[in-house]
Amino acid sequence: MSFLRTYTKPSVFAAAVIGSLVAGALLGALARATETAWLTEVLDQLGSVFTTLLQIAVIPLVFTAIIVGINSLRRLGGGRTAARLGGKTVLWFAITSLIAVLIGIVVGLIFNPGSGGIGDAQATAENAEKAAGSVDSWGSWTAFIEGIVPSNFIAAFAEGETLQVLFLALVIGAAAYSLGDRAKPFVDFTTSVFEIIQRYLGWIVRLAPIGILGLIGAAVANYGDSLFRPLLSTTVAVYVGSLLVLFGVYPILLRVFAKVSPGRFFGKAWTAIQFAFVSQSSGATLPLTRQTAVNLGVDPGYAAFATPLASATKMDGCAAVFPAIGAIFIANISGVSLSFGQYVGIVVVAVLGAFATAGTTGWLTALTLTTTVIGLDAEQVALGIALIYSVNPIMDMMRTATNVAGQIVVPTVVARSEGLLDDDVLNTPSTPPLLSDTGEAAKAPAHAGA
Repeated sequence: MSFLRTYTKPSVFAAAVIGSLVAGALLGALARATETAWLTEVLDQLGSVFTTLLQIAVIPLVFTAIIVGINSLRRLGGGRTAARLGGKTVLWFAITSLIAVLIGIVVGLIFNPGSGGIGDAQATAENAEKAAGSVDSWGSWTAFIEGIVPSNFIAAFAEGETLQVLFLALVIGAAAYSLGDRAKPFVDFTTSVFEIIQRYLGWIVRLAPIGILGLIGAAVANYGDSLFRPLLSTTVAVYVGSLLVLFGVYPILLRVFAKVSPGRFFGKAWTAIQFAFVSQSSGATLPLTRQTAVNLGVDPGYAAFATPLASATKMDGCAAVFPAIGAIFIANISGVSLSFGQYVGIVVVAVLGAFATAGTTGWLTALTLTTTVIGLDAEQVALGIALIYSVNPIMDMMRTATNVAGQIVVPTVVARSEGLLDDDVLNTPSTPPLLSDTGEAAKAPAHAGA
């Protein structure tokens, strides 16, 4: 048990990931240089098993997370006020996610991460055929709409139609919310399933070093070192997109819709943003996030509802900017040219799939969900995820800082529209949101990858 506790520390786990990356690359190079087929096959099997274990959880995670997220709005105490506040909060989540994902796509198209890798140099006829099939299936609005609405409830799950499952979860979640206490047993059961899936994913993520060893090893054995060159452009693109949202979009929204000075906002929010950058966790930053919202004048009762919901579902960095750039990266290394319909799919997932990013694997769920919905090849997605893991701690700092800033911005904007923003509190001198009386911030666990 002491080993497990040590292993799951972010610094130790990060070291294990980097070690497996190096070891996998060395084993892959050895297999390639010596043409050792059995070693290549073993590495490929390790990667395939890890990928399968991850994919098992995607559909049930999406379905349960959205239902749980919708019904968490009941924390406001019910009634029209709760419904209005909850509706406005979710609407602003969607609006800011839409803006962030569009910025992610534009930045991704400019930087074109992954170009010049194996997708350009060694794209196979099989990948070209898959790309053509994706264009055909996403090339029209009719096909896109038909892809959202399932013809059969069971088939949507059995066939892994993620976008259809999203649609069903939204409808069923809304129905459960409308039934109130009569749906409580169902909501409680769904919440339990959701927590079980999260625990399962936590266990599987701990196997990431083994999976990465296999995925990277097999990639190097098959393709050499051409996969590693695009990682720098991917990382830079994520930083540029996130910074545009953090210092461009949020100040405009605050100034126009909340009548809050960006200088005042960052003066009071900077401690939380810094902590998010270092801890790489929205969950660990939550006490600071909530207190920052209160220090900005947001009604404490509304802040107590909005910031926990936001910490689990409002991730403009991890679930909007990053999946857009990550999907373009994976498409490029796969030799796939994304169609207009597939870009629409990326946007839809970012806007509607926010509730599927809850927990410590938010970026992983968001990227997997996005690439699955737009129809990218599962093996290439696994390879892209393995490559991203090697630089993920660097990207995750910026993504999480953007997440947390957005989790404070939205409650501030909604509070202003509802008359729940206290200007006297807002205009008091900037003070860091330290929780010295309770020690909450100090006690919050730090989990990477929020």
